[in-house]
Amino acid sequence: MSGLPDITIGPLKRAQGSIVLPGSKSISNRALLLAALSTGTTTLKNLLDADDTQVMRNALRQLGLSVTDKADKVCVVEGCGGKFPVRDADLFMGNAGTAIRPLTAALAMQGGQYRLSGVARMHERPIRDLVDGLRQVGAKIEYEMQEGYPPIKILASDIQIKDVVKVRGDVSSQFLTALLMALPLVANEPVRIEVIGELISRPYIDITLKLMARFGINVDCPDTQSFLIPAKTSDAVYKSPGQLSVEGDASSASYFLALGAIGVGPVRVLGVGNNSIQGDVAFADALGLMGANISAGEDWIEVSGVKNANGKLNGITIDCTEIPDAAMTLAVVALFAEGPTRLNNIASWRIKETDRIAAMAKELKKVGAIVEEGADYIVVQAPASNNDWSSPSSGIDTYDDHRMAMCFSLAAFGPNALKINDPNCVAKTFPTYFAEFAKVVS
Repeated sequence: MSGLPDITIGPLKRAQGSIVLPGSKSISNRALLLAALSTGTTTLKNLLDADDTQVMRNALRQLGLSVTDKADKVCVVEGCGGKFPVRDADLFMGNAGTAIRPLTAALAMQGGQYRLSGVARMHERPIRDLVDGLRQVGAKIEYEMQEGYPPIKILASDIQIKDVVKVRGDVSSQFLTALLMALPLVANEPVRIEVIGELISRPYIDITLKLMARFGINVDCPDTQSFLIPAKTSDAVYKSPGQLSVEGDASSASYFLALGAIGVGPVRVLGVGNNSIQGDVAFADALGLMGANISAGEDWIEVSGVKNANGKLNGITIDCTEIPDAAMTLAVVALFAEGPTRLNNIASWRIKETDRIAAMAKELKKVGAIVEEGADYIVVQAPASNNDWSSPSSGIDTYDDHRMAMCFSLAAFGPNALKINDPNCVAKTFPTYFAEFAKVVS
């Protein structure tokens, strides 16, 4: 598939088989940074090898760390004990939100001079709430172009935590994640972080807290809006656990679980299950509400067709606050459901790799769906009959957004072949997606 401007798939009738999932992007980039900030050597297993994690690895190498990629998705990181060896660097962060946000916070604690920039879309993705939080503890950060957005410059500063650190939680949970991971480096006294307003994507914060605990920092949560970071007991704050195995990516699992529902199945994903720390495993519950047959074990989930008597999925209305990434898959699954599917509380889609609400609405209409979009919701209803399905000659546009490409692969189970433009954008998180997809469909 490498270098192809488009790929045509379908029409498909059946999906069956099993898939070993790539490592979770969210866990991989958090683990890379925590390993870098630790004392000791950390061996990370099943680390995601994709554009976003390469961005983090390359940035850490620029900062003077030894980050060695081994065979079989193993990466060995030599920790720096909280102080990056390089004190002045210009870092290119691509379009990796899970890299630029936490790294910005960690760099602000270093007392060095740093610049962070990315692709054009990254310069449209907000970072103000994180910068405002960092400025509360004395960080000096300047916007280079547009106020509130990268690129940014971090200037040497004396970090002093004098009061409660407050951060908004209703735009992106990554801002809180960044503060949680960075502030232990300077916590001479216990630090209290308070979230202003609603905290979206809480499961991603739980990932952060569980990984911090693996590296020796236990954060107390006295209520849903407060986080207490303990005072550090030595200069070396984080301590390597020695080895850490990254579980499979639950967001990537959603496409294959959906295949098991719309393509009869059974389709089993290996690498996530009942023991997962990722909130996106709840996607399986959403499929269950739509009428799919779901089963699961400690590290696997399987979907085998539909339990409804008519053999069809049913539309649902669902709050997607807890599954913002996997919810995109539901928008395409709605093409195969009876009745409308309404996805609520998805405002965060607007500030992702593209405006995902607008992009999803436009591309779904291309195949004949009836779509309504709002500021924080989308309603999708399937084409009325096979004759109402369209096969746009221009293809499905993917907006340099990996999830658009992966989601719309499911639409090839409609009555027509489907052309997907720029399929290589999946390299951001799942470079082998279309090859894995081909293994289980016919």
